[in-house]
Amino acid sequence: MRVLIVKLSSLGDVVHAMPAVQDVLACVPGVQVDWVVERAFAPLVERCEGVSLVIPCELRRWARSPLAAETRAEWRTFRKALRATRYDAVLDLQGLTKSALVARAARTSESGRRFALGNRTDGAGWEAPTRWVADVAVPITPRTDAVTRSRLLCAAAFDYGMPSPLRFGLRAAPTSRRAAEVAFVHGTSREDKCWPQEHWIALGRCLVEQGHAIGLPHGSDAELARSEAIAAAIGPAAQVWPRMDLGALTDRLAACAGVIGVDSGLSHIAVALDLPHVQVYNFDTAWRTGPSAPHQRSVYAQPAPSLDAVWNAWLAVRGAA
Repeated sequence: MRVLIVKLSSLGDVVHAMPAVQDVLACVPGVQVDWVVERAFAPLVERCEGVSLVIPCELRRWARSPLAAETRAEWRTFRKALRATRYDAVLDLQGLTKSALVARAARTSESGRRFALGNRTDGAGWEAPTRWVADVAVPITPRTDAVTRSRLLCAAAFDYGMPSPLRFGLRAAPTSRRAAEVAFVHGTSREDKCWPQEHWIALGRCLVEQGHAIGLPHGSDAELARSEAIAAAIGPAAQVWPRMDLGALTDRLAACAGVIGVDSGLSHIAVALDLPHVQVYNFDTAWRTGPSAPHQRSVYAQPAPSLDAVWNAWLAVRGAA
């Protein structure tokens, strides 16, 4: 059986779809899973256990100039790759118009069907065209977290019960272990999700006193500037990491002693890697995207969790690891 997963973006959403893929692999005999994703996230999906083929696209970039000759040529190339295989099931785990477009463009086998989310769930994006394109629209209880939403759709498509325990299947390449390094994931796409810079500095100093080093990743010029400011204030034990693609960044995170981060894609990668992790939320949305394992936890308080709350959470997850 050939199955196509359509989950294009964003980073955290891609990570949250990985357990659904592991469920399908565990419950459907002889299945082969391919995945369509935005090119920027392809290095991450390539590290998802059991994914046979990653089909990259660039819908975000193409949407900025849809009539350009370059866009039309690249879309034709992508569509040819997408339609090279007939799929027995196409699973739209995104629930948006753009993912419906991709699902519709994919070819199915004679008995193949397209499955999609039948409704919006709390706090998640959803657009009606995904249901119009689908042969089967799966209704989901609105109060459903991001990981479970995709798992339920796949379970309904193949008529199995969700396996336990949950597995992400995210693999990292072997790298030099940095057993004392704690990564600070301070960057996020939304400013209102950030944690105060002075808290990062104070937290870093506390960790350094315990013998830890601090690693500071960044994905934009603004995040680089913040990383440099935090590192300068903490001292020589804090290191600003070089800019890396998602594959190399995943490998570097996997080598750390743990991660403390805001609600962002890199934090969700830390959860998928099963690292000791504290995730900082300024909004009460941790139920939908936050970590749940004993050695991973989220901290929430408005307008931002206190330094003491995050520090105590870190001590707890380190004790549980």
